[in-house]
Amino acid sequence: MRKLMYRLFALFFNLNRIFPVKRTRVALLAPHPLSPNDSLSRIETFLKEKGGFEIIKIEVPRVKTPGKLLRFMFCDSASLARAKFVFLNDNFMPLGDMKFSSEAVVTQLWHGEGAFKKFGFDLNLDEGTKEILKKSAGKYSYVTCTGENVKKIYAGAFGVDESKVIATGSPRDDFLFKNNNTGRLREDFDRKFPACKGKKLVLYAPTFRENEADDANILNSFDAEKLTARLGEEYAVLIKLHPRVHSGSVNAGLTDVTGVDISLLTLICDTLITDYSSVCMDFALLNKKCVFYAYDLEKYEAERSFYFDYEDYVPGEVVKNSDDLPAAIKNPPNAGKTGKFREFNFDYFDDGNTQRLYEAVIQANL
Repeated sequence: MRKLMYRLFALFFNLNRIFPVKRTRVALLAPHPLSPNDSLSRIETFLKEKGGFEIIKIEVPRVKTPGKLLRFMFCDSASLARAKFVFLNDNFMPLGDMKFSSEAVVTQLWHGEGAFKKFGFDLNLDEGTKEILKKSAGKYSYVTCTGENVKKIYAGAFGVDESKVIATGSPRDDFLFKNNNTGRLREDFDRKFPACKGKKLVLYAPTFRENEADDANILNSFDAEKLTARLGEEYAVLIKLHPRVHSGSVNAGLTDVTGVDISLLTLICDTLITDYSSVCMDFALLNKKCVFYAYDLEKYEAERSFYFDYEDYVPGEVVKNSDDLPAAIKNPPNAGKTGKFREFNFDYFDDGNTQRLYEAVIQANL
Protein backbone atom coordinates (compact mmCIF):
# COMPACT_ATOMS: atom_id res chain seq x y z
CA MET A 1 0.00 0.00 0.00
CA ARG A 2 2.77 2.40 0.94
CA LYS A 3 4.70 1.69 -2.28
CA LEU A 4 1.54 2.36 -4.28
CA MET A 5 1.09 5.69 -2.49
CA TYR A 6 4.67 6.68 -3.34
CA ARG A 7 4.19 5.80 -7.01
CA LEU A 8 0.94 7.73 -7.22
CA PHE A 9 2.53 10.80 -5.62
CA ALA A 10 5.36 10.69 -8.19
CA LEU A 11 2.82 10.20 -11.00
CA PHE A 12 0.75 13.25 -10.00
CA PHE A 13 3.94 15.26 -9.53
CA ASN A 14 5.10 14.36 -13.05
CA LEU A 15 1.70 15.21 -14.56
CA ASN A 16 1.90 18.69 -13.03
CA ARG A 17 5.31 19.25 -14.55
CA ILE A 18 3.52 20.59 -17.65
CA PHE A 19 3.23 23.88 -15.77
CA PRO A 20 6.25 26.22 -15.52
CA VAL A 21 8.39 26.43 -12.39
CA LYS A 22 7.75 29.43 -10.16
CA ARG A 23 11.10 31.12 -9.70
CA THR A 24 10.56 32.25 -6.09
CA ARG A 25 8.63 29.23 -4.81
CA VAL A 26 10.47 27.33 -2.06
CA ALA A 27 9.16 23.93 -0.99
CA LEU A 28 10.04 22.61 2.46
CA LEU A 29 9.50 18.86 2.28
CA ALA A 30 9.54 17.11 5.65
CA PRO A 31 9.63 13.29 5.55
CA HIS A 32 11.09 13.59 9.07
CA PRO A 33 8.89 15.25 11.78
CA LEU A 34 9.33 19.00 12.07
CA SER A 35 10.24 20.81 15.29
CA PRO A 36 10.29 24.58 15.94
CA ASN A 37 14.05 24.91 15.53
CA ASP A 38 14.98 22.28 12.96
CA SER A 39 16.63 23.19 9.66
CA LEU A 40 13.44 23.47 7.61
CA SER A 41 11.82 25.70 10.23
CA ARG A 42 14.91 27.91 10.38
CA ILE A 43 14.87 28.28 6.57
CA GLU A 44 11.19 29.19 6.69
CA THR A 45 11.80 31.89 9.30
CA PHE A 46 14.82 33.24 7.41
CA LEU A 47 12.96 33.51 4.08
CA LYS A 48 9.89 35.09 5.65
CA GLU A 49 12.10 37.75 7.20
CA LYS A 50 13.89 38.32 3.89
CA GLY A 51 10.62 38.48 1.94
CA GLY A 52 9.88 37.90 -1.76
CA PHE A 53 9.49 34.11 -1.55
CA GLU A 54 6.46 31.88 -1.73
CA ILE A 55 6.95 29.13 0.86
CA ILE A 56 5.07 25.84 0.87
CA LYS A 57 5.41 23.23 3.61
CA ILE A 58 4.72 19.56 3.05
CA GLU A 59 4.80 17.58 6.30
CA VAL A 60 4.57 13.89 5.47
CA PRO A 61 4.18 12.73 9.12
CA ARG A 62 0.89 14.68 9.30
CA VAL A 63 -0.68 12.63 6.48
CA LYS A 64 -2.81 10.45 8.74
CA THR A 65 -6.41 10.84 7.52
CA PRO A 66 -8.08 10.16 4.14
CA GLY A 67 -8.62 13.88 3.61
CA LYS A 68 -4.97 14.71 4.29
CA LEU A 69 -3.86 11.84 2.08
CA LEU A 70 -5.88 13.23 -0.84
CA ARG A 71 -4.43 16.68 -0.25
CA PHE A 72 -0.94 15.21 -0.12
CA MET A 73 -1.44 13.27 -3.35
CA PHE A 74 -3.09 15.96 -5.45
CA CYS A 75 -2.44 19.41 -3.96
CA ASP A 76 1.00 18.92 -2.44
CA SER A 77 2.37 17.09 -5.48
CA ALA A 78 1.10 19.91 -7.74
CA SER A 79 2.64 22.62 -5.54
CA LEU A 80 5.93 20.77 -5.31
CA ALA A 81 6.12 20.28 -9.09
CA ARG A 82 6.26 24.04 -9.62
CA ALA A 83 8.82 24.84 -6.92
CA LYS A 84 12.17 26.22 -8.00
CA PHE A 85 13.85 25.29 -4.70
CA VAL A 86 13.15 22.11 -2.76
CA PHE A 87 14.64 21.41 0.67
CA LEU A 88 14.13 18.11 2.52
CA ASN A 89 15.42 16.74 5.82
CA ASP A 90 15.30 12.97 5.25
CA ASN A 91 14.91 10.35 2.54
CA PHE A 92 11.66 10.78 0.58
CA MET A 93 10.76 7.51 -1.12
CA PRO A 94 8.89 8.89 -4.18
CA LEU A 95 11.86 11.14 -5.04
CA GLY A 96 13.56 8.72 -7.43
CA ASP A 97 10.50 8.54 -9.70
CA MET A 98 9.87 12.30 -9.72
CA LYS A 99 10.94 14.12 -12.91
CA PHE A 100 12.11 17.54 -11.80
CA SER A 101 12.47 20.50 -14.11
CA SER A 102 16.03 21.27 -15.18
CA GLU A 103 15.49 24.59 -13.36
CA ALA A 104 14.68 22.95 -10.02
CA VAL A 105 17.27 22.89 -7.24
CA VAL A 106 16.85 20.01 -4.78
CA THR A 107 18.82 20.13 -1.52
CA GLN A 108 19.10 17.33 1.04
CA LEU A 109 19.67 18.90 4.47
CA TRP A 110 19.60 15.64 6.43
CA HIS A 111 18.47 15.66 10.07
CA GLY A 112 21.75 14.40 11.53
CA GLU A 113 25.04 16.23 11.78
CA GLY A 114 28.69 15.37 11.42
CA ALA A 115 29.79 11.74 11.18
CA PHE A 116 28.68 9.34 13.90
CA LYS A 117 26.43 6.37 13.11
CA LYS A 118 26.54 5.02 9.56
CA PHE A 119 23.61 5.96 7.34
CA GLY A 120 22.38 5.78 3.75
CA PHE A 121 24.45 3.60 1.43
CA ASP A 122 26.86 2.82 4.27
CA LEU A 123 24.22 0.66 5.96
CA ASN A 124 23.55 -2.99 5.26
CA LEU A 125 20.59 -2.35 2.93
CA ASP A 126 18.40 -4.73 0.97
CA GLU A 127 18.52 -4.42 -2.82
CA GLY A 128 15.10 -2.75 -3.01
CA THR A 129 16.10 0.05 -0.66
CA LYS A 130 19.44 0.48 -2.42
CA GLU A 131 17.63 0.94 -5.72
CA ILE A 132 15.31 3.59 -4.25
CA LEU A 133 18.25 5.51 -2.78
CA LYS A 134 20.21 5.20 -6.01
CA LYS A 135 17.36 6.78 -8.00
CA SER A 136 16.97 9.49 -5.35
CA ALA A 137 20.67 10.35 -5.49
CA GLY A 138 20.31 11.46 -9.09
CA LYS A 139 17.80 14.12 -8.08
CA TYR A 140 19.98 15.99 -5.58
CA SER A 141 21.55 19.26 -6.63
CA TYR A 142 23.19 19.62 -3.22
CA VAL A 143 23.71 17.71 0.00
CA THR A 144 24.66 19.83 3.00
CA CYS A 145 26.97 18.90 5.87
CA THR A 146 28.57 20.59 8.86
CA GLY A 147 32.24 20.54 7.85
CA GLU A 148 34.83 19.77 5.21
CA ASN A 149 36.08 16.73 7.14
CA VAL A 150 32.81 14.85 6.67
CA LYS A 151 32.10 15.74 3.02
CA LYS A 152 33.48 12.46 1.70
CA ILE A 153 31.34 10.48 4.14
CA TYR A 154 28.19 12.33 3.09
CA ALA A 155 28.98 11.85 -0.59
CA GLY A 156 29.28 8.10 -0.05
CA ALA A 157 26.21 7.83 2.18
CA PHE A 158 24.01 9.66 -0.34
CA GLY A 159 25.61 8.23 -3.47
CA VAL A 160 26.52 11.61 -4.95
CA ASP A 161 29.72 13.14 -6.27
CA GLU A 162 31.65 14.98 -3.57
CA SER A 163 31.32 18.19 -5.60
CA LYS A 164 27.60 18.23 -4.71
CA VAL A 165 28.27 18.20 -0.97
CA ILE A 166 28.48 21.70 0.52
CA ALA A 167 29.78 22.39 4.03
CA THR A 168 27.53 25.33 4.88
CA GLY A 169 26.71 24.12 8.39
CA SER A 170 23.26 23.11 9.60
CA PRO A 171 20.54 25.80 9.86
CA ARG A 172 19.16 24.12 12.99
CA ASP A 173 22.35 25.06 14.84
CA ASP A 174 21.73 28.79 14.38
CA PHE A 175 19.30 28.77 17.31
CA LEU A 176 22.02 27.46 19.63
CA PHE A 177 24.31 30.40 18.82
CA LYS A 178 21.77 33.20 18.75
CA ASN A 179 21.69 35.68 21.60
CA ASN A 180 19.33 33.52 23.66
CA ASN A 181 18.40 34.56 27.18
CA THR A 182 19.22 31.20 28.76
CA GLY A 183 18.32 32.56 32.21
CA ARG A 184 14.81 33.33 31.01
CA LEU A 185 14.58 29.97 29.22
CA ARG A 186 15.55 28.22 32.46
CA GLU A 187 12.98 30.22 34.44
CA ASP A 188 10.27 29.21 31.96
CA PHE A 189 11.38 25.58 32.22
CA ASP A 190 11.34 25.69 36.03
CA ARG A 191 7.78 27.01 36.00
CA LYS A 192 6.69 23.97 33.99
CA PHE A 193 8.85 21.57 36.02
CA PRO A 194 9.10 23.12 39.52
CA ALA A 195 10.83 20.05 41.00
CA CYS A 196 13.90 21.00 38.90
CA LYS A 197 14.25 24.54 40.20
CA GLY A 198 17.72 25.37 41.49
CA LYS A 199 19.20 22.05 40.41
CA LYS A 200 21.79 21.02 37.85
CA LEU A 201 20.02 19.42 34.90
CA VAL A 202 21.17 16.03 33.60
CA LEU A 203 19.42 14.95 30.41
CA TYR A 204 19.12 11.25 29.55
CA ALA A 205 18.36 10.94 25.82
CA PRO A 206 18.73 7.36 24.53
CA THR A 207 18.07 6.40 20.93
CA PHE A 208 15.89 3.54 19.74
CA ARG A 209 16.96 -0.04 18.97
CA GLU A 210 15.96 -1.76 15.75
CA ASN A 211 15.11 -4.95 17.67
CA GLU A 212 11.78 -4.51 19.48
CA ALA A 213 12.82 -6.53 22.54
CA ASP A 214 16.03 -4.51 22.92
CA ASP A 215 14.06 -1.31 22.48
CA ALA A 216 11.65 -2.29 25.24
CA ASN A 217 14.60 -2.93 27.57
CA ILE A 218 16.10 0.59 27.38
CA LEU A 219 14.48 1.94 30.53
CA ASN A 220 14.89 -1.36 32.39
CA SER A 221 18.64 -0.99 31.86
CA PHE A 222 18.71 2.49 33.38
CA ASP A 223 18.50 2.43 37.18
CA ALA A 224 17.02 5.87 37.69
CA GLU A 225 16.23 5.38 41.37
CA LYS A 226 19.82 4.47 42.23
CA LEU A 227 21.23 7.25 40.06
CA THR A 228 19.08 10.02 41.56
CA ALA A 229 19.77 8.76 45.09
CA ARG A 230 23.54 8.80 44.55
CA LEU A 231 23.56 12.16 42.78
CA GLY A 232 21.59 13.79 45.59
CA GLU A 233 19.39 16.87 45.71
CA GLU A 234 21.90 18.93 43.75
CA TYR A 235 20.80 17.28 40.48
CA ALA A 236 17.57 16.69 38.56
CA VAL A 237 17.60 13.91 35.97
CA LEU A 238 15.46 14.48 32.89
CA ILE A 239 14.53 11.97 30.21
CA LYS A 240 13.71 12.63 26.55
CA LEU A 241 12.70 9.53 24.60
CA HIS A 242 13.22 9.15 20.85
CA PRO A 243 9.87 9.00 18.97
CA ARG A 244 10.65 5.42 18.00
CA VAL A 245 11.42 4.23 21.53
CA HIS A 246 8.64 2.12 23.04
CA SER A 247 9.98 1.22 26.46
CA GLY A 248 6.87 1.62 28.57
CA SER A 249 6.41 4.05 31.46
CA VAL A 250 9.18 6.42 32.52
CA ASN A 251 11.02 5.40 35.69
CA ALA A 252 10.22 7.04 39.01
CA GLY A 253 12.67 9.80 39.84
CA LEU A 254 12.97 11.03 36.24
CA THR A 255 11.36 14.18 34.85
CA ASP A 256 9.83 13.35 31.47
CA VAL A 257 10.68 16.10 28.97
CA THR A 258 9.96 14.08 25.83
CA GLY A 259 7.69 16.86 24.56
CA VAL A 260 10.26 19.64 25.04
CA ASP A 261 12.26 20.83 22.01
CA ILE A 262 15.80 19.40 22.04
CA SER A 263 17.36 22.77 21.15
CA LEU A 264 15.91 24.31 24.30
CA LEU A 265 17.14 21.37 26.41
CA THR A 266 20.62 21.69 24.90
CA LEU A 267 20.79 25.30 26.01
CA ILE A 268 19.65 24.81 29.61
CA CYS A 269 20.97 21.34 30.55
CA ASP A 270 24.37 20.94 32.16
CA THR A 271 25.14 17.32 31.22
CA LEU A 272 23.94 14.84 28.61
CA ILE A 273 23.70 11.09 29.12
CA THR A 274 23.15 9.31 25.84
CA ASP A 275 24.13 6.09 24.11
CA TYR A 276 24.28 6.24 20.32
CA SER A 277 22.12 9.29 19.65
CA SER A 278 23.36 12.13 17.49
CA VAL A 279 22.06 14.53 20.15
CA CYS A 280 25.67 14.40 21.39
CA MET A 281 26.51 16.63 18.40
CA ASP A 282 24.43 19.49 19.86
CA PHE A 283 26.05 19.26 23.29
CA ALA A 284 29.56 18.94 21.88
CA LEU A 285 28.92 21.93 19.63
CA LEU A 286 28.34 24.02 22.76
CA ASN A 287 31.24 22.38 24.61
CA LYS A 288 28.86 20.77 27.09
CA LYS A 289 29.58 17.61 28.99
CA CYS A 290 28.49 14.25 27.54
CA VAL A 291 28.46 10.84 29.23
CA PHE A 292 27.91 7.76 27.07
CA TYR A 293 25.96 4.95 28.71
CA ALA A 294 26.68 2.11 26.26
CA TYR A 295 25.50 -0.95 28.17
CA ASP A 296 24.78 -2.87 24.93
CA LEU A 297 27.58 -1.51 22.72
CA GLU A 298 28.70 -4.80 21.18
CA LYS A 299 25.18 -5.77 20.17
CA TYR A 300 24.39 -2.29 18.84
CA GLU A 301 27.60 -2.18 16.79
CA ALA A 302 26.71 -5.53 15.22
CA GLU A 303 23.38 -4.12 14.04
CA ARG A 304 24.23 -0.45 13.32
CA SER A 305 27.92 0.35 13.12
CA PHE A 306 29.81 3.64 13.38
CA TYR A 307 32.22 5.50 11.11
CA PHE A 308 34.94 5.47 13.75
CA ASP A 309 35.86 3.49 16.86
CA TYR A 310 33.04 4.39 19.24
CA GLU A 311 34.93 4.52 22.54
CA ASP A 312 37.85 6.54 21.16
CA TYR A 313 35.69 8.90 19.11
CA VAL A 314 32.74 10.02 21.25
CA PRO A 315 33.11 13.37 23.06
CA GLY A 316 32.97 12.09 26.62
CA GLU A 317 33.39 9.24 29.08
CA VAL A 318 31.95 5.84 28.14
CA VAL A 319 30.37 3.71 30.87
CA LYS A 320 28.75 0.30 30.45
CA ASN A 321 27.34 -0.22 33.94
CA SER A 322 24.70 2.01 35.54
CA ASP A 323 26.64 1.90 38.83
CA ASP A 324 29.38 3.96 37.14
CA LEU A 325 27.05 6.75 35.97
CA PRO A 326 27.06 8.98 39.10
CA ALA A 327 30.87 9.25 39.15
CA ALA A 328 30.98 9.87 35.40
CA ILE A 329 28.46 12.70 35.77
CA LYS A 330 30.44 14.32 38.59
CA ASN A 331 33.88 13.81 37.01
CA PRO A 332 35.41 16.84 35.22
CA PRO A 333 34.65 16.86 31.47
CA ASN A 334 37.30 15.61 29.08
CA ALA A 335 37.90 18.91 27.28
CA GLY A 336 40.51 17.43 24.93
CA LYS A 337 38.22 14.66 23.71
CA THR A 338 35.27 17.00 23.31
CA GLY A 339 37.36 19.60 21.49
CA LYS A 340 38.78 17.05 19.06
CA PHE A 341 35.30 15.73 18.24
CA ARG A 342 33.90 19.25 17.87
CA GLU A 343 36.66 20.51 15.59
CA PHE A 344 36.48 17.41 13.38
CA ASN A 345 32.73 17.57 12.78
CA PHE A 346 32.08 21.31 12.55
CA ASP A 347 33.59 24.18 10.60
CA TYR A 348 31.35 26.90 12.02
CA PHE A 349 30.47 27.95 15.57
CA ASP A 350 28.10 30.83 14.88
CA ASP A 351 24.52 31.56 13.83
CA GLY A 352 25.32 32.06 10.13
CA ASN A 353 24.50 28.61 8.75
CA THR A 354 21.15 29.57 7.19
CA GLN A 355 22.74 32.63 5.60
CA ARG A 356 25.53 30.49 4.11
CA LEU A 357 22.98 27.98 2.82
CA TYR A 358 20.89 30.76 1.28
CA GLU A 359 23.91 32.19 -0.53
CA ALA A 360 25.15 28.80 -1.81
CA VAL A 361 21.79 27.38 -2.92
CA ILE A 362 19.16 30.09 -3.46
CA GLN A 363 21.12 33.23 -4.25
CA ALA A 364 23.48 31.31 -6.55
CA ASN A 365 20.58 29.86 -8.56
CA LEU A 366 18.02 32.69 -8.76
